[in-house]
Amino acid sequence: PPFSDTRGSTGLVGDAYGRFEGCGTPPAKQGDYAYLLHIIRSLKSGGLGASILPHGVLFRGNAEADIRRRIVRQGVIRGIIGLPANLFYGTGIPACILVIDKAGAGARKGIFMIDAAQGYMKDGPKNRLRERDIHRIVDTFNTLDGSDPRYARMVGLDEIERNDFNLNLPRYIDSSTPEDPQDIDAHLNGGIPQADVQAPATLGRFWAVCPALQTALFKPRRPGYVDLAVAPAALKPTIHQHPEFQAFTQAMTAHFEAWRGPVAQRLKTLAPGFLPKALIGELAEGLLQHYEHPPAATSQAEKLIDPYAVYQHLMDYWAQTLQDDAYLITEDGWQATPHRVLETKKNKDGSPGKTVDKGWACDLVPKALLVQHHFAAEQAELDALSAELESTLATQTELEEEHSGDEAVFGGFDKISDKEVKSRIKEIGRDATTDADSADELAVLKAWLALSEQAGSLKKRLKALDAELDATAQARYATLTPDEVKALVVDHKWMAALGAAVHGELDRVSQALTGRVKELAERYGRTMPELTQQVDDLEARVAGHLAKMGFAWN
Repeated sequence: PPFSDTRGSTGLVGDAYGRFEGCGTPPAKQGDYAYLLHIIRSLKSGGLGASILPHGVLFRGNAEADIRRRIVRQGVIRGIIGLPANLFYGTGIPACILVIDKAGAGARKGIFMIDAAQGYMKDGPKNRLRERDIHRIVDTFNTLDGSDPRYARMVGLDEIERNDFNLNLPRYIDSSTPEDPQDIDAHLNGGIPQADVQAPATLGRFWAVCPALQTALFKPRRPGYVDLAVAPAALKPTIHQHPEFQAFTQAMTAHFEAWRGPVAQRLKTLAPGFLPKALIGELAEGLLQHYEHPPAATSQAEKLIDPYAVYQHLMDYWAQTLQDDAYLITEDGWQATPHRVLETKKNKDGSPGKTVDKGWACDLVPKALLVQHHFAAEQAELDALSAELESTLATQTELEEEHSGDEAVFGGFDKISDKEVKSRIKEIGRDATTDADSADELAVLKAWLALSEQAGSLKKRLKALDAELDATAQARYATLTPDEVKALVVDHKWMAALGAAVHGELDRVSQALTGRVKELAERYGRTMPELTQQVDDLEARVAGHLAKMGFAWN
């Protein structure tokens, strides 16, 4: 309903439906509870409903506090879900979902609360719930999972009563970022606190997977404190080359392959007429379950990978590419048919203008994918020519920069071009036999012209080879078999993209570990006495410089 609607009391005087009986009449200028009580009254004895309301309904006082107290005591509130701010158009305030369930209301002993305010992404001027955020909310609510008390917990009615029936979520769920403590003893006497190294929320979770890696990175200094065992610059290679971290990487790669193999075979059996939405539901739920419930061999390694992050990679790829491909296949089957790309330009008056042919493209099997796997040698030749052309142009540019300036070879040129250079060569050709300066200028000009001619020749060869490859690749589509299309699309397009995205989660693991260790090393790398001595030394140097200039600084 409209948030804090001032029309909440309109037409409610002498309410014939008894919507406010036993709870009280909502205030005239705050209509939120008028809508909520209407919903509650409209539900049957076993009815289930939900309403999105502003957070104010959870804690506002006076008449709304009395209504809230009576609703809570009735036991009809099954759950409260806090949402991010700036989620809805027309308002930036945070909202919440109140889940109303009359079934079992009399026996209900608590309210399940979820604070999902931190799970969102920026989407232009507004925030938006990602697929992973929605899925986590639904999973947590359906299972009443309170394993993460900073996200969700079941709050007993006795605790709510002690808080005077104030339902404001921060009273029950502390979702704020924990403060990173500073160890005074470490700042004074040096060393990284062992408590920070073993903290479960930061570094401790890594040692559960790679226990020996901790010994490779830290060495004892004094009781309760350690030092880095390697130089800060060597942290990343030490982590990546450690046998346990390599074993973790291999286990995660094998875990993805265990999902990829059967799914790839399943995708290759798709036939025209299948339902793309049902397909993504099947794939996404299967992937999430695969990473939520790993086999015992990788259960420790899985603690470092967020299953919902992996799930989001699939949903992102579905939105970007996989969805369009699925609809192409359900309509036409495993056919890769190239089409011309025609762009119609607009005239100044907005009417359609000239149509320009931009070449051809294939949506299901892009040209780059086909060339990569069927014309690799031809592409390699093109790449080598491109590199040679780039090197030639760079050498030509260096020559121009080296001989630019008022008195330099190219100083008098308005624009350096083949025509201008040839004209200058012809102009100074006779003097070059007797004048040393003219001979040097002639040598530079001829060198530039040779590079220009070489670049022109390379461009022609590149254009010819590119046109030849373009025509050959376009003709190859007509001979592709369905099995070849399946291999290109499923193995080399879909699964390759998903594999790269999931592998990125491993990179984030190593970056998080490296970043935290570096942060602790920098924080406690220099003791307070050392910093104080440095300040004293700098003050003495400044005083010495001032004394030499005849000044005294007190």
